[in-house]
Amino acid sequence: MTRRFRMLVLIVVMLLIGAGGMVVVWAQHDDDVPVTILGTWTAKQAEQFEAVLRDFGIPFRYQGTAAQREVLLSKVQSGEPPDIVIMPGIGELAEYADQNRLKPLNDLYEPQEYGAPWKPTGTPSENVYWVPVKADLKSIVWYRRGEEPATSPAPLRSWCMGVGDDGASGWPGTDWIEDLVLQREGPDVYEKWALAKGSVKWWRSTAVRTAWEAWAGLLRQDRGAAEHALLTDHRGAPNSKGLLFDGWGGCSLEHQGSFASSFYRNEAKHAGLTDSAPLLPGGGGRVRAHEVTGDFAALFSERPQARELIKRLASMEGQRSWAEKGGIFSANREVKPKDGLFEHEIAQRLGAGPRCLDASDVMPPAVRDAFYEAVLLTIARVAAGQDADIPGLLKDVQRVQDAQSARDVLHRATLKTVCSRR
Repeated sequence: MTRRFRMLVLIVVMLLIGAGGMVVVWAQHDDDVPVTILGTWTAKQAEQFEAVLRDFGIPFRYQGTAAQREVLLSKVQSGEPPDIVIMPGIGELAEYADQNRLKPLNDLYEPQEYGAPWKPTGTPSENVYWVPVKADLKSIVWYRRGEEPATSPAPLRSWCMGVGDDGASGWPGTDWIEDLVLQREGPDVYEKWALAKGSVKWWRSTAVRTAWEAWAGLLRQDRGAAEHALLTDHRGAPNSKGLLFDGWGGCSLEHQGSFASSFYRNEAKHAGLTDSAPLLPGGGGRVRAHEVTGDFAALFSERPQARELIKRLASMEGQRSWAEKGGIFSANREVKPKDGLFEHEIAQRLGAGPRCLDASDVMPPAVRDAFYEAVLLTIARVAAGQDADIPGLLKDVQRVQDAQSARDVLHRATLKTVCSRR
């Protein structure tokens, strides 16, 4: 072997060793790449959530935004989706699952710890694509302690109402429609409407139209109050005590989910809650079921670190830590609420009795957005003294539903139920 050839061999060996070293270094670096998480929690709640995640010992990078839908769509289209997304509702997640973008979670949670309607979709032979990591109660009304409401429908001026939102204005109004359908018609009709079951044109049905008209009739009681609701954020003004304790126009009631207590800041200790049914316009006075909502975690990545993070977050220990640090309510049966003025009342309703997931949250995004728009148009027309033309608005939403149903196979297949009957 000539000296020159030996030198060439030495150089090749060194290059191979160097390349191997680079591969090892890169692999080690990849293991340390933070798990990316996209959610809607910002400010204090984002800080509390990050405190929970730090306890897991898994490097992460959390991004909270009110424009989550737009941010996620942009990231997916650019080919750089987050490892984990946490969304308030599963209609949009069903679409991503339909596009084969979500990874199954079947072995990352304990099914027995989650009861209906929280139990993730799927059976042992089916894939599960999301798991609830936060729960909230709706179908309730908040009031100031010492000012308990009467057990009869309340006039518009009694309601502290705002339908604005940074990312999805209109949804607080959909909660009114949903609650009216639920309390007037019961869980069976509500579920069929939410999932567009059967051949019924649900948006043009008597059940939905009469509920919508009852709500519009409430708005017509005071055009000024209707206009104020249209222009007001559901959380109240920045740095305020929330709508309930701002008391615009003498209002004393707020139809809002359990998360509203966080808007009241230090005044939360002066808030009480009751079931909404007796106070709704034409609601019938009887509680047929409670509407509930949640934030659901899903995986866009198969990275082991991302899978492990979801596993820990959905576990009893992770949910208990999240409840303690963030003051949230959990869908996990093993997690008990902290002691407080209304925590046990909320937890009791979340854990027993007929409960139905928020209808707009399970609808396909196009239908949900049309629902939001129809609500905003109803308020705007009433505030302007115009005919709300509810049949026309519902006809337009039905057109969107019909177009969606023609191609929405997975949504109908995976979302079999919305309500628990016990």
